[in-house]
Amino acid sequence: MPAPTPKAQPTPPPVTHGPGPGAPPNTVNTIKDERARLGAPDTVEDGVERVWELVGERAEAGRALGRDAARLALVCRAMAERFRRGGTLLAFGDGLAAADAAHIAVEFTHPVIVGKRALPAVSLHADASVLGAAAARGPHEALAARLRPLVGRRDIALGLSPDGESQAVLRCLAAARDAGALTVALVGAEGGAAVEAADHVLTAASTDPLVAREIHVTAYHVLWELVHVFLEGQDTP
Repeated sequence: MPAPTPKAQPTPPPVTHGPGPGAPPNTVNTIKDERARLGAPDTVEDGVERVWELVGERAEAGRALGRDAARLALVCRAMAERFRRGGTLLAFGDGLAAADAAHIAVEFTHPVIVGKRALPAVSLHADASVLGAAAARGPHEALAARLRPLVGRRDIALGLSPDGESQAVLRCLAAARDAGALTVALVGAEGGAAVEAADHVLTAASTDPLVAREIHVTAYHVLWELVHVFLEGQDTP
């Protein structure tokens, strides 16, 4: 008895890449189109050119920070004076900048250079239970509610906001200023409302919030190092 003829299997649809469901009619879903849409380089040479663009943007923002050296030095001296009086650094940010606030607190409390003194610093984001309770007052008020019982005239309030418009950061700066604390803001190129909200404002010369954050990392590392320079100079008889 002859073997039965196998049934023809339906041809699977071609695998495509790109926008997928909901794409405009006549869209050609190819890898090349998708790469072009995302601005991805097609060749190594294109990639090299893009690397130069990205590095150049950061280099220019870094040079701009260097041109702000006098302002940086003034901030560091003012911070050193507060630490000298027994003050504490209170760091805070909104969104991704909250991670930078935590980084700053670690830098000051756990010096990476042997022989440097540990300085009192707190990230307002460190206590989730307190923040959770304070959040009942509203999303923009939680950090300020955390800050008010901690801040005093000897202290330093340092806020990070790449666009300078974070309501949570602005409220913290206002509360710290009301308490007589030294206020410092790290912002992006536009500055925003934070320019008027802090005693000292350090600007990252980039409208890209990610580049601004990278420059902020450099800025607060400089703050940490130069604060120690001023403190050591004040300790000299």
